[in-house]
Amino acid sequence: MRHLRRTACALFVLLAVATPAAAAPEGQVTWGVHISLAPTWFDPAETQGLITPFMVMYAIHDALAKAMPGNPTAPSLAESWQVSPDGRVYDFTLRKGVKFHNGDPLTSDDVKFSFERYRGAATKTLKERVAAIETPGPLQIRFRLKNPWPDFMTFYTAASGAGWIVPKKYVEQVGDEGYKKAPIGAGPYKFVSFTPGIELVMEAFDGYWRKTPSVKRLVFKVISDETTRLAALKRGEVDIVYSIRGELAEEMQRTQGLTLKATVIQAPQWVSMLDQWDPKSPWHDRRVRLAANLAIDRNAINQAITLGHSKLTYSIIPSTFDFYWQPSAYAFDPAQAKKLLAEAGFPSGFDAGDYYLDVAYANVQEAIANYLQQVGIRTRLKPIERVAHWSSYGEKKYKNLAYTASGAFGNAATRLETFVVAGGQYVYGSYSDIDSLFKDQAAELDRKKREALLFKIQQLMHEKVMHIPVWELAFINGQGSRVQESGLGLIPGHAYSAPYEDVKLKAK
Repeated sequence: MRHLRRTACALFVLLAVATPAAAAPEGQVTWGVHISLAPTWFDPAETQGLITPFMVMYAIHDALAKAMPGNPTAPSLAESWQVSPDGRVYDFTLRKGVKFHNGDPLTSDDVKFSFERYRGAATKTLKERVAAIETPGPLQIRFRLKNPWPDFMTFYTAASGAGWIVPKKYVEQVGDEGYKKAPIGAGPYKFVSFTPGIELVMEAFDGYWRKTPSVKRLVFKVISDETTRLAALKRGEVDIVYSIRGELAEEMQRTQGLTLKATVIQAPQWVSMLDQWDPKSPWHDRRVRLAANLAIDRNAINQAITLGHSKLTYSIIPSTFDFYWQPSAYAFDPAQAKKLLAEAGFPSGFDAGDYYLDVAYANVQEAIANYLQQVGIRTRLKPIERVAHWSSYGEKKYKNLAYTASGAFGNAATRLETFVVAGGQYVYGSYSDIDSLFKDQAAELDRKKREALLFKIQQLMHEKVMHIPVWELAFINGQGSRVQESGLGLIPGHAYSAPYEDVKLKAK
């Protein structure tokens, strides 16, 4: 393996200089979280193709490599990696001296175990392509691929939880369900307690390899009502709040001592027309799908809910991702929408049935449903808690319409794999021409040729009007006067505070 070439990854240079001992962690930072937390998000093995689990994972866990400030694939538990000239072998060298919260040392056995027990959104993609995992030494782990695959690192370390490492001995001791009740990781914070529907409490791990956290205790307090979250921030009961929108966001801007933090994140939101492959469904007709897109005033929704901060891209792929192609805009044209519906045989509109959504974005979907109603597309909103929504969605229990979104890291191919191509976790139907092109791009090592294939897929998606894209979400959060560094926006495109070891309170 002497002829392995190095991938472009930043290597840390350790300077032999005397530095003062880090101050002990102090104080507590409390978040007002907009959704109910679920134990499934405590275990990297169950990570869905969403950003939500990473709210917890950046605290309790660590990965071989992960997005960090200034580097989308920063070496973490792996200090370096190499890829063979034929693109079939990846060798990782683990960082020396890393320990899990229970004192167990991190070894290559833990990395292999974590990959083998992974069962999240990218399971099929990863396990079909990996031929073997070897452990040449305690700090060496080798992945052998069946064929060259340019997206291995993207799927393994960014778009999934497969590269986030758990302690083998402990998981085998307590079992999968026991692990979710008391997770142990290698991240900057240790699990203390979880009260369902109330809060998650974590404390600083002073043995974290990168640096000792500044804040002693992190508390994620569930406050599902937006008005109540803002009130708690005003009273100083919480220090940081997620998702404050519309008039409440304007009120937060006007309140002395509070800071509005608006970040456009890698989280397009769209409506999926799940029955478009059913010849008996109105959604099977492209004219109906186009009418739905023309019925919605995206600019008005943006101004009303996210104060104009969200980005209208008319795509389900984040504009910051590799291989993103920019489609043309859908005009707001309700008259043309009604004309298209009449041409499709629905001059009086039609009953579109149930419209399933994540309750955290009910206000966005209510606005969309109102616009659809005005052109004759009548729906019944079904708000559901996030974990239940995505569970039912992934189990293919829905029909008609469903709110869809993802803020997970990756590239255009990772999003297509999960939401567009046959076999994807949230795919209810697909088109053979797109599936064929996707298979071709996955094996294409020439970047320009691969880009052309991925561009063509996105062009076909737009021509077929497969989705009702809303926007690339501006996640509007707020922080109180006690906070020096909230962690919001430190990692480009990431929705939540991170890295947590960089969060700081102001000096007293």
